[in-house]
Amino acid sequence: MSEASGKTVAADAGAKPKADPRESSLFVGSTEKTFQILHAFDGPHRQMPLSEIAKAANLDRSAAQRLVYTLEVLGYLRRVHGTRNYALTPKLLQFSYNYQRANELIEKAFPYLLDISRSVGETANLQELDGAEIVFVARFPGKHLVNIEFMVGSRLPAYYTASGTAILSRLSEEEREDILARTDLRPLTPFTICDPDRLRARVREAGEKGYALLTNEAVMGDISVGAAITDEHGRAVAGISISVPATRWTPEQVEQELARHVQVAAASISVHKFGSYSR
Repeated sequence: MSEASGKTVAADAGAKPKADPRESSLFVGSTEKTFQILHAFDGPHRQMPLSEIAKAANLDRSAAQRLVYTLEVLGYLRRVHGTRNYALTPKLLQFSYNYQRANELIEKAFPYLLDISRSVGETANLQELDGAEIVFVARFPGKHLVNIEFMVGSRLPAYYTASGTAILSRLSEEEREDILARTDLRPLTPFTICDPDRLRARVREAGEKGYALLTNEAVMGDISVGAAITDEHGRAVAGISISVPATRWTPEQVEQELARHVQVAAASISVHKFGSYSR
């Protein structure tokens, strides 16, 4: 072992583990529990009685009861008439509205998404990376009755989406590996690629092409092509994608006819907001 490598090993051995931010005196545990209550309604849980809310939130019944009562008084939960169930209220949408109004990226991307939707007649999406997932933050549906349905706020593993793959291609290898390590590599469809080496290769290919094309990976019948929006340093901050159903398009057609639209839009938004060029 060389002296340099020996020093590296010694430094690693002496490195202190990262402190859990939850152990800080600044961390308010009751606030976390409040969000656990709200997250209990994630997925298929549209309405639940108190006992199920407590179980889904991983809280004891007494704590859950106090938090549910508080959220009901504040207007974020409501009692479903004629039942013992609780449900979320429209008041929560105020946070989504405020986020969209305050997000300058959405404002800059708006005309480009609208132009794609009108010019090609298909659904255009703006997605941002959040942890190991991409989140749909803006969406312009196509003109057809049959579209791939994702609502604003929907989340998918970044490695399983076209826009996510494009975003990953413009991040550092260290960041990509960290996101891969935090990704639940379970298939969403029979065609989902879950092998880490194949996922890495796909990200590299997206970096070379300037876009990513995925078929049937997150949703059956979905073909998506995406490109990354980059900041002034060339680092991805978001992605733009077009989603089309396989009943109207083939992957070859999407690559030939739609890939350039996401590339041009991503590059234009990058220049408009950050003064950078995203190829």
